[in-house]
Amino acid sequence: MDDKNISEKESLLIIQQMIATAKKEQRDDGIDWIVWGWLLFATSILTYANLYFKWFSEAFFWNIFGIISLILLGYSSISYFFFKKVRRVKTYTGDLFEKLNIGFFIFLMFIILSMNMGVGAVHGFAYLIALYGFWILIYGTALNFKPSIIAAFITWAIGFVALIINKLVNTAEVQFKWIMILHAMAVLVGYIIPGHMANKEFKKIKRKENVLRHSV
Repeated sequence: MDDKNISEKESLLIIQQMIATAKKEQRDDGIDWIVWGWLLFATSILTYANLYFKWFSEAFFWNIFGIISLILLGYSSISYFFFKKVRRVKTYTGDLFEKLNIGFFIFLMFIILSMNMGVGAVHGFAYLIALYGFWILIYGTALNFKPSIIAAFITWAIGFVALIINKLVNTAEVQFKWIMILHAMAVLVGYIIPGHMANKEFKKIKRKENVLRHSV
């Protein structure tokens, strides 16, 4: 290793690069949360409206959502396995999220199957909301993103209301209307708002990096 001195400017650049590398895994542009959040929100609101106006069957918009989800999942899988770019160095947080994503979707399928095997839509959606809160809390904690941590507890509060809605409302149709409203509130608070906040923060960081890069 050469003994030549490193200039102050070079030292500052090395430190900045080290900090950027350490924090890189803690960045998220929030796009996934925004897309899935708005899809879930729109599906819930359209289902609520459909229960009033009787346009289609009760599950119509959720069936559409399922088809869209499968298309997006297929696109993501094909892109990942066949057209993926050079991957970054694997990080602890990235590996954690990969494993948790698998667990999340297995649990999601478990709840959906339970709803189709007798648990019922009211309790099934309450369990879904609780699952959202759990995943949002892990995300917020792992990335040190306080809006998601706060959103997780609000989401759980909405989930508890959803869990007892059948005790507060008599008829099954009204219960399902309320559960759609509560589900829409949960994804708005848990996914959409934090997602847009993360996206805003991500863009601000990128702008600062570009300014710093051009100034060095």
